[in-house]
Amino acid sequence: MKLWGGRFLKGTDEQVHQLNASLDFDRRLYREDLDGSQAWAQALGQAGVLAAEEAAAIRGGLQAILDEFEAETFLFAPTDEDIHTAIERRLTELLGPVAGKLHTGRSRNDQVATDFRLWVMRACREIEQGLQDLCHAALERAEAGMELPMPGYTHLRRAQLTTWGHWLLSHLWALLRDRDRFRRARLSAANLPLGSGALAGSPYPIDRPGLARTLGFNETSQNSIDAVADRDFALEFLFAGAALGVHLSRLAEALILFGTAEFGFISLDEAHTTGSSLLPHKRNPDPLELARGKCGRLIGNLTALLAALKGLPSAYDKDLQEDKEPVFDSYDTLRALLPVLTSVLRGIDLHPERMAAAVEPALYAPDLADYLVARGVPFREAHAATGQAVLLAEQQGQPLNQLPLEALRSLNKLFEADFVRVFDAQAALARRDSEGGTSPRALRLQLEAARAALTEEASA
Repeated sequence: MKLWGGRFLKGTDEQVHQLNASLDFDRRLYREDLDGSQAWAQALGQAGVLAAEEAAAIRGGLQAILDEFEAETFLFAPTDEDIHTAIERRLTELLGPVAGKLHTGRSRNDQVATDFRLWVMRACREIEQGLQDLCHAALERAEAGMELPMPGYTHLRRAQLTTWGHWLLSHLWALLRDRDRFRRARLSAANLPLGSGALAGSPYPIDRPGLARTLGFNETSQNSIDAVADRDFALEFLFAGAALGVHLSRLAEALILFGTAEFGFISLDEAHTTGSSLLPHKRNPDPLELARGKCGRLIGNLTALLAALKGLPSAYDKDLQEDKEPVFDSYDTLRALLPVLTSVLRGIDLHPERMAAAVEPALYAPDLADYLVARGVPFREAHAATGQAVLLAEQQGQPLNQLPLEALRSLNKLFEADFVRVFDAQAALARRDSEGGTSPRALRLQLEAARAALTEEASA
C-alpha cells in the first residue's frame, strides 16, 4: 500500500524501495505519530471535514493501534515504507475506507516534522533529567571535599593551589550549561508544523493554535515552506549533545588521570572498572574511557546532519530522511552514558593524603609574588624576582620555601623572614576571596549558587 501510488503505472523497484524505506529506524516514532494523528482527527472533526462518528471511529482505531504497539503485537508489513504508512495501513485494516479520510489536508511532510519535533521534545526532557541526576552527584561529591587542598593544573602541569570541591564544581557548571542547551533545544522544537501540508498550508479551516495546545507545542509555524524544511531544532539537539559529549570527555579524562598510580588522588569503585584478559592486576576505567571515546560519535552526528542540510533548496527533500538516525543515536548514547557516569561519580573514593603530597612549594609562587606586591613592588618586578627564586631553588635542589632569606634578598631586598607564611595551604586558599575563588566564603557562595541553579533548572 503506497500513499502516493495513484499516479504510477509501475511498481517501485525493490532496491529503490529498500533505499527509500525508513521503517527500520523511524518505527520508534509510533507514539508521536499516533498522538499527532489523534489530534489531527479531532481537528478535522471540529472543522466539519469529518462527521462526528467518523472522527470518533478513527480515534478509536488509533487507540487500538497504540494498544497493539504497547502490547508488542503490532505487525509490520513488507510494503510499509515508514511508520506513517504502517499505521495508516493498519487503520485501514481495522476501519475500512473511512481510515483514508484521516490524511485529508495533511502531508507526510508536515506529519513527519510534527512527529519528529514531539520526539525531540520528549527526548530533551529525558536528557535534562539525566543531567540533573549527574549534576546532583557532582554537587554531592564536590561538597564532600569542598575545602580539600589539591593542585590545580594548566597545560597538565601543577599550576596553583585549588580544592577538590572547587575543581569538581568547574565541571558542574559546564554540565548546567549543557542542560540549558537541551532546554533551549526543547523550546526550539515546540513549534507546530502540522497544518502546513506539503508546503503551502491547508485548504481546510483547521484550528492550528488548538492543535498546538493539544499536542503540547508552544506556538505554530509562521511559514508553511519553512515549517516542513526546518530542522534547526534537530541541529540544536545534536549540538547540545556534542557539547555535552565534550564536557563528559574532559571530566572522564581528568578522572582517569587522577585515578592512576602516578596521581592517586581518587580510586573508582570496583563495580565501575573492568579487568584484563592477560594482566591479572589491572583495574581499567572502561566507563570513563567509553565516555571519552563516544564524544567522537556525538560530534560526528552533528556534522552529518549539517552536511545533509547544507544543499537543500526549499521545503521538503528526501535528504531530510537523514535527520533522524543521528538524533536517535545521540539520544541513545547519552541515555546510556549519563546514569553510568552518575554512578561512577557517586562511587569515587578520595585520597586527601595523595592530594596534599602533590601540593609542592612551587605552587605558592604566585603567593610569593603577591607578598612583594603587598610591599609596594610592581607586579612585573615581583613576578621576575619570584621566577628567579624558583629557578634558584631548582638549581640548588631545594624546595622554594627552604631558600635562605639571604638568597631571596639578593633578588629583592623587600623579602623578610616572614615570607615563609605564604607557604600555608589554608591561608593561600583564603586569600583568593573574590566571587568564584577558593576562599571558604567564596566556596560556600559557589555551593549555594550551584544548589540554586539545580533547583531552578529542575522546575523549568
